[in-house]
Amino acid sequence: MTKQARGTRVPTTRVPVSMPEENASGQWLRSIRLSGFAITALSLIVLFVVVLAPSLRIFIDQRQQIAALEAQNAAAKAAVGTLKEQKARWDDPTYVESLARQRLNYVIPGEFSYLVIDDGKTATAQSGQPISDKIQTTQVDWLGSLLSSVFTAGLTDAPANKIVAPVITGSQ
Repeated sequence: MTKQARGTRVPTTRVPVSMPEENASGQWLRSIRLSGFAITALSLIVLFVVVLAPSLRIFIDQRQQIAALEAQNAAAKAAVGTLKEQKARWDDPTYVESLARQRLNYVIPGEFSYLVIDDGKTATAQSGQPISDKIQTTQVDWLGSLLSSVFTAGLTDAPANKIVAPVITGSQ
């Protein structure tokens, strides 16, 4: 290799190269130029989002709590209003008198109170069975039953969960 003099140029030949045609998205991506300012602005936006996201979540949670407490406060105020109305009713002597007449069967001196004992309906128990007019009693030998239970529990060698309770019989 020989050294070339300064300022002389080596002749080169240009070879034409055919590049594939670019589509619109490829041209758009090639046209994006990121400057230092754009990178700084983008990093500041990302930092802003990272710093404020937890604070924004806390703010939203606090707003929800405030809304719930305001709803509770409104319900409490409504309850207080209802209680004030009840208190005002109890301060009215006519209301107290009507309740005494209705619930306690009180009458004003000089009035007569009539209570209907038999309204013609057949009384039924909660189970739906008619209530009997006769008194029913059962006669059980309670002393024998007590002694049987004591002797069974005290004189057995069987474990507690294997002991069978004695059958109590009585006459009507």
